[in-house]
Amino acid sequence: MTDRGELDKVIGAALDERELEYRQHAPGQFVIKLPGEKKLATMVQLEVGEHAVLIEAFVMRRPDERREELFDFLLQRNARLYGVAFALDSAGDVYLVGRVARHAITSDELDRLLGSVLAAADDNFNTMLEIGFGDSIRREWAWRVKTGESLANLQAFARFADPDRS
Repeated sequence: MTDRGELDKVIGAALDERELEYRQHAPGQFVIKLPGEKKLATMVQLEVGEHAVLIEAFVMRRPDERREELFDFLLQRNARLYGVAFALDSAGDVYLVGRVARHAITSDELDRLLGSVLAAADDNFNTMLEIGFGDSIRREWAWRVKTGESLANLQAFARFADPDRS
């Protein structure tokens, strides 16, 4: 079994090599910031346990609407993910979670796992928001148009939120 200190060095070196922002809060506990495009950042927690490394990333809060449709969407995505899967916590918030045997953690494997987390969170983010918060986004769009507020950070949702768009 890989020594925790050795594993911490492997993880730290892999993160440094990829120039990722991270903090090591305690031995075997890392929080990593993965920059995205649709989701500005995905925070990933790595925790070295006795037999496995836990990977956990918050994706979005509990959806306000169309939960069943969102959960179907996420379950279909799970079939294509590497090393992680979408899951819900007790509050209904959406996470990506996975466990990997300690001996399997290498620089390349960590790169694959973090890439999987980033792709799953970032590539699907706008669709997840549309399904789970579409009505709220439409109301926000209408309010901003009415009050002359900027729509800049809502442009990704113009396709369904802008009633003037065909």
